[in-house]
Amino acid sequence: MTISSTDAPTQRRSRRTHIGRVVLALFAVVIGVIYVPALLWHPLALEGEAPQDGWTRVGGAMHMHTTYSDGSGSPEELIAAARRLGLGFIVITDHNNFGAKSFEGYHNGVLALVGCELSTRSGHLLGLGLTPPTFRFSGDARDAVDDVLHLGGLPVVAHPFGSGESDWTAWDTLEGRGFELLNGKCLSAGAGFWPWLLAAVRYPVSADYAVLSLAQPHDETLARWDELLARRDVVGTVGADAHGRLRLGKRWKSRTLPVGSYETQLGLVRTHVLLDGPLTGDAAADGRALFAAIRRGRCYGAMDALAPANEFSFIAEAAGHRFTMGDTVPAGPGVSLRAGGRAPHGARFVLFKDGAVVAQDVGHVALSNAATGVYRVEVRVPGRDVPWVLSNPIYVMDEESARKRRQAAAWPDDPPAPPAKAMIDGFEGTSSFAPEFDPSSWMDTRVLDPHAGIDGRGAARFAFRLGTPAPNRPFVWCALVNRAARDLRGTSGLTFAVRADGEYRLWAQLRAAAATEKDEGSEWWSASVRTSTAWRRVVVPYARLFSLNATPGGHLDLDRVRALVFVIDTGAADPGAHGTIWIGQVAAYE
Repeated sequence: MTISSTDAPTQRRSRRTHIGRVVLALFAVVIGVIYVPALLWHPLALEGEAPQDGWTRVGGAMHMHTTYSDGSGSPEELIAAARRLGLGFIVITDHNNFGAKSFEGYHNGVLALVGCELSTRSGHLLGLGLTPPTFRFSGDARDAVDDVLHLGGLPVVAHPFGSGESDWTAWDTLEGRGFELLNGKCLSAGAGFWPWLLAAVRYPVSADYAVLSLAQPHDETLARWDELLARRDVVGTVGADAHGRLRLGKRWKSRTLPVGSYETQLGLVRTHVLLDGPLTGDAAADGRALFAAIRRGRCYGAMDALAPANEFSFIAEAAGHRFTMGDTVPAGPGVSLRAGGRAPHGARFVLFKDGAVVAQDVGHVALSNAATGVYRVEVRVPGRDVPWVLSNPIYVMDEESARKRRQAAAWPDDPPAPPAKAMIDGFEGTSSFAPEFDPSSWMDTRVLDPHAGIDGRGAARFAFRLGTPAPNRPFVWCALVNRAARDLRGTSGLTFAVRADGEYRLWAQLRAAAATEKDEGSEWWSASVRTSTAWRRVVVPYARLFSLNATPGGHLDLDRVRALVFVIDTGAADPGAHGTIWIGQVAAYE
C-alpha cells in the first residue's frame, strides 16, 4: 500500500500528539503522587476513651525565639500564633537574655512565660522558671547549670544530638536535670537530599505534612536518656525551637524567606503538663504551678501535628493511692501500671523498664506487680519512625534506692579550699594588685581595705563602674591586675576569698607568655566566679581555665605566668554595671 505524501505529516502529528498525551499523563501522575497525599492529609483521628485519672492537662510549647535573639518575629507575633493554635502556655527562651520578660503574663487566654537559652562552650542549655540574673552567664556549661539552679530554675539540655556545633558535650554537669527528647528544629537532622526536596515542593500545600515527612528517629537521644535515668531522675522535655521564617544569613539578616511560620513550628511538638486543677487566671501563680509540674516531671511530650495528644494517660496505683509521671511509688507487692487514653487507630503503647521493653499492646498497655525500676511509655503510630508520645517516668523505688538517686541528683557543694602552697597576696598593709580600666569606665584607685576581709583581715576593694562600648572602643573593662612574673609549677590551682555588695560574675585570669603578637604577647586563661554578699572561699583548678585566644595547640605554661587578673567586662556584666567586690587571701594550692 502506498502512503501519500500528504498522509505522512498527519501521522507524525498524530504520534507527537500521542506522545504529548503520554507525557502529560505521566506528569499528572507524578504531580498526583507528590501533591495528593499532602492535599488529603490531616491530623489522625483519635479513638478510645478519654482518661479519668483526676489530673488537668494543659498543652503548650517551649523553647522558642523572638527578635530579642535570632527569631524572625516579635513576641506579639509568637503569642498570636500560639493563640491561633489554642495553646495554653508558651515559654520564650531567647539566647542569653530576658528581653521578652515584659510580655510575661496572659494574652487572650495564652500564658506567656519567659526563660532563657544559654550558649555555652559545651552546647546549649535551657533555663526554665528562673529569676532573671543581675549578671551575665559565663559560657561555661557547669557555671550555666549552677546559675540556673541558683536562680530557682530547671536546667534542660537543649538538642543534645543532631544540632551540629550545638550538640551537648558536658555530660558531667547533668546531675539530675532536664533533657530535651524532641526538638522541632532538629527533627529532620539526618534526612537526605531527596526527602528535603520532596518536602520543599509539598510545603506550600501542607506545611505540617512536609515537616512531618522529614522527622527522623531519635534513638541516640532516648538511649542516652535511659542511661541517665539509670542513675538519677532526669526530666524529659520537648521543644519547638521555633525561630519563625528562615533568615537569609548574616549579610541579609533583616530579610526572610516565606518558609517556617511560628504557627507550623509551635504546632509540631507540644508539652502537656499535668496539674492538680485548672489554671486560675493568675499569671504569676499559674506560671509557678506549670514550672513546678515540669520540674517534677509531671508532663509528657508529643508530636501534636501528627495527632492531638491531650488525652494520654500514664498512671500507677499502689496501696489505694494513684501516681503519675514524675512520681516515686514505694516498691512492694501490688504496684500496677497502666497507660492509655484516646489515640490514633493502631497506636502501639510500649512500656519500658530501665530502658528495655517489658510490655506493649495496641490502644493501651498495663503491667501488674511492677518490680523496682524506672518506667516510661512511648506511643508509636503505624508508619512513623518517631514516637507520637513520650512520657516522663514513673519511679518504683524502695526508700534506699530513692535516697541514693536523690544523692546522685544533688548539686555538689563548693569543695573545701586546700591549704595554700604559695601566698600571692594577703592584702595586709600593702598589695601588688593595681586598678586598670578603659577610658569610659571607672574604678576607685584605693585598693586596700585594711579590715574588710575575713576575720577582720585586709582585703582588696574592687569598686567599679563599667563603661559603654563605642565604635572606636568596642571593649570596656575594669580589672585588678598583679603583673608580677611567677612560676606556678607544682601547684594545681588558685584559691581566694570573695564577697560583694551584690551578685556579679568576675573573671579570674592567668596571663601566660606565648608566641603571639596580640594581647600583650600572652594567652589569657580564665574562669568565671559568681559573687554573693557573704564571704566564700573559691577554688579554681587550672584544669577549669579556658582561653579564647590560645595559639594552635596552646596550653597554659605555668612557668611563664606574667599576670594574675580579676576583671569585669561586658562578657560578665552589662554596660553601666557598678558595685563593689572584696577579694582576700589570693594563693596557689598544691
